Parts: sequence; C-alpha cells; structure tokens
Amino acid sequence: MVKLLDEHERTLAFAEVAMGQIKSLRQTAVPRNYEIWYVYATGYNAPLNKIINETLARNGRLSEADLEQIYETYLSHIKTSDRIDKVGARVIGEIDDVMTLITEALGMSASYDASLSGASQKLSTAQSPDQVKAVIEQLVKSTREMRDTNKALENRLSLSKNEISNLQHSLEAIRAESLTDPLTGLGNRKYFDRSIEMAVQAAQANGEPLSLMMFDIDHFKSFNDSYGHLTGDQVLRLVGMSLKQTIKGQDITARYGGEEFAVVLPNTALRQALTVADHIRRAVMAKELKKKSTGEILGRVTISVGVSMLKAGDDTDSLIERADACLYAAKRNGRNRVICEVDPEYAADQRSQVA
Repeated sequence: MVKLLDEHERTLAFAEVAMGQIKSLRQTAVPRNYEIWYVYATGYNAPLNKIINETLARNGRLSEADLEQIYETYLSHIKTSDRIDKVGARVIGEIDDVMTLITEALGMSASYDASLSGASQKLSTAQSPDQVKAVIEQLVKSTREMRDTNKALENRLSLSKNEISNLQHSLEAIRAESLTDPLTGLGNRKYFDRSIEMAVQAAQANGEPLSLMMFDIDHFKSFNDSYGHLTGDQVLRLVGMSLKQTIKGQDITARYGGEEFAVVLPNTALRQALTVADHIRRAVMAKELKKKSTGEILGRVTISVGVSMLKAGDDTDSLIERADACLYAAKRNGRNRVICEVDPEYAADQRSQVA
C-alpha cells in the first residue's frame, strides 16, 4: 500500500511539473504538449530533455513547430515501435500455435502409420472372419481419426493464414501512419527525409533533373493569434488539400514542419518546377477561408515558395538549403510569390547576408 501511495505522489508531481511548464510558457494544454512535458519531468528521455533545454536557452520559448518536431522525433516513434512489437508478438504466437498443431498432427500420422503396419501383420495371420472384421474396424477408426486431425489442421491453417494476413495489413497500416502527418494527410518529416534522399540518389544515378519546392504559409502566426489554433489547423488542412489536388504521380509532397511544406519533383527541370509552384500558389489563394463555428469569412490564404534544382556535386542538404533560402527571399520580398535560385531577389538576398 505504501508503495502504491509513493507511486501516486510521484506521478502527481510529474503531472504538476508538466502543467506548470505549459502554463509558464503559455502553451496549449493539448495531450501532445502534456506528454512532452510529462516525459521531460520524468527525466527518462535524455535526448528530449537536452533538445528542450537547448531550444529554451536559445529562443526562450518553444514554438508550435518546435513542439511538433520534438514530439515527432523523440516520442511518436516509440509508440509506433510498441505497436509493431505487439503485432510481431501476435504473429509469433500464431506461428507457435500452428507449429504445436503440426507437431500433434505428425504424431497422429506416425500413430496411423503404425496402425497400418500392425493391421497388415494382423491380416496376414487372421484365422477367422471375425478377426478380419476386427482389424478392418480398427483401420476404419484410425482412418476416421486421421481424417478428422487433417481436417482440423486444414481449418486451423486457413484461419492462421487469414490472421497473419490481417496482421500484415496492420503492420502496413502502422508503417503508413508513421510516415503520415495526421492533420493534413500528407507525408510527414520522416517520410520527406527518406523520400528526398532516394529521389536525389536516383536522379544522380540516371542523370535526370530534380527540383525541390519549399512552401511557407504567409502570416500563419497571426491566424493562430487572431482566430485560435483550430482555425490555424484549418489553414494547414486547406494548404494540404491544395497540394493533394495539384500534385500527382511520382512527385513527393510532405509537411516539412509547422506551417512549412515541401514538394520533390523528380525528372523536373527548374522552369517546369516554377510553373508547378505558381500553379499551387494560385490554387491556395483561390480558396476562401471560412470559420466553421460562425461561418465568418476570414479571407484568403497565401503562400511563399522557394525553388531549387539539383546541381552537379549537390547533396540533399545543399538542395534543401538553397530552396529554403529562396523561400525566405520570397518572404522578405513581399510574400505570396515564387522565387528560385536564378532570380535576382535571391542573389540580392544572399549578398545582403554576406555583407
């Protein structure tokens, strides 16, 4: 009883620290943020504590993008691993059950084989019809038992096949979920990191062009501050929907983090990428944002876009850095525009940073 009380007090203390951090940093008290701070209070996840302490020391706060990235990097994969472990344990249990049944069937088969051998000997020495009849009756009984055992094994194997197939689908669903941003339905940062690495390698190996677009929602913080996080989420979904409607085929779309999105365009040169980027910018701007609770028209959402193209000697990081620099050049030059690395605004922006 004392141990239970100690555990109760200890977990309440962790909960108090978590809520205290949420209040002092004026964060939303959503389950994700509570979990981050609860784990922080326990001290069990040293890398999480380290990144939080470093971010707070550097910025004095944790933005929504910071919290989302911390959760995605240090907590969400643990849940996915737990779910995969559970499915894996069920697969192993299913295989063990089937192996036990097969072992029993093999034992029955050996017994039946022995019955056949014994019957053969008895028939060869039978002296009367009654003796022959007894041997045949025993054979019929053994055959019926063997048939029933085989039927049970067949049914169990069929059930097991269906169960393992369902578990396989569960694993595929978990894998897909682990690579999907739940709010927008686009790929998440993990998906983007994997996909762009493979796309860059393929482009370099095949000598094909590849372009990258980085998007950022203009004045997103003001949407959150003015209308609340639910409206902010609606803005993110609107942009995600526009990307899904516009980007097709082999192109890779992802929510890069916070209000930033990315699109990888394999086998696409810079000029084509600029056309696609402007098409997306116009598609987003064409949608009118309405507050669901009141029906109030909140205006239109705009995005700024930076575009880079893979060069000889490039790696993934340098491609992303140039697209990101183009994105910030677009924001500094008025927003709601597309800028690429050959535009004068990008060059001027780079010179001003060097100076």
